[in-house]
Amino acid sequence: MRAWLGALLISIAGTVQAVELQLPTGARQMITRDTAQDRFLVPVGPFADDVLPTQVIEGTVARSAWRIDVAGLTPLQLAAPLRDQLVEAGYRIVLDCDAQVCGGYDFRFAAEVLPAPNMYVNIRNFHVLSALRGPGGAVQEAVTILASASSGASFIQIIQAGTATGAVVAAGNVAMPAQTEVAASLSQQLVQNGRVVLGGLEFESGTSDLGRGPFDVLEELAAQMTAQQDMRVALVGHTDNVGSQDVNAALSVSRADAVRRYLIERHGVAAARLEVQGAGYIAPLATNLTAQGREANRRVEAVMLSN
Repeated sequence: MRAWLGALLISIAGTVQAVELQLPTGARQMITRDTAQDRFLVPVGPFADDVLPTQVIEGTVARSAWRIDVAGLTPLQLAAPLRDQLVEAGYRIVLDCDAQVCGGYDFRFAAEVLPAPNMYVNIRNFHVLSALRGPGGAVQEAVTILASASSGASFIQIIQAGTATGAVVAAGNVAMPAQTEVAASLSQQLVQNGRVVLGGLEFESGTSDLGRGPFDVLEELAAQMTAQQDMRVALVGHTDNVGSQDVNAALSVSRADAVRRYLIERHGVAAARLEVQGAGYIAPLATNLTAQGREANRRVEAVMLSN
């Protein structure tokens, strides 16, 4: 059993007991955004038929995002203990689903999410909980938890709305359940699948700008290539379908090359071990008919090469 430390104590005014939401050791608060009189659309069902079912909650809305720099966690491992705490505090769970069941990228872009890099959502690896509470079946308070895992870190977003006056955070020692599932690391995915999407790299439509970073997935890839000196990787850029294939093919090469330069300049990976290719828009991950799908398609993948 892996021992976890750290606790969030979120006190809600006017309630009988506080809600204790437990986070692992080293959890860092990335951002908070509280509004005294606001409206929050609580997701209460999966995204389906182009609609995200929601329930409107008015009152104070407290938002926070947390980063956990621990590899190998699953979103469910992060969400399940929080779910238990909500049930114990008298909340009714109305939504409990993972990425695919929730609706994937459609759900992620229809729901309220704090901006990157403070909150990062891996559209293929997240879990969502929504819980409601109130006397006599009336809904006065809501909590929505979004947990997401990438290859090098995990993120948790907590939004509470209703009669609360804000979140109070207190440290403490808590025991978390044993981990029964371990997400495949980037290197394992490369070996098992021969390729991996380098998640968390932001590319606006029509640009190859990578930004300053740091990028967890590139730190992990660089560490793996340092440890395994015979590893060779092709970086393959992909785009959405806005514009011609000729333009997009060139753009996808530029995006892959931006990642290559990052690995060489920041981490000293030998240039000869990194190839650059561009696929343009011919290998989409998702539909290009929506803004969400086009964003998912703007990506760089690492492909294992034979020695």
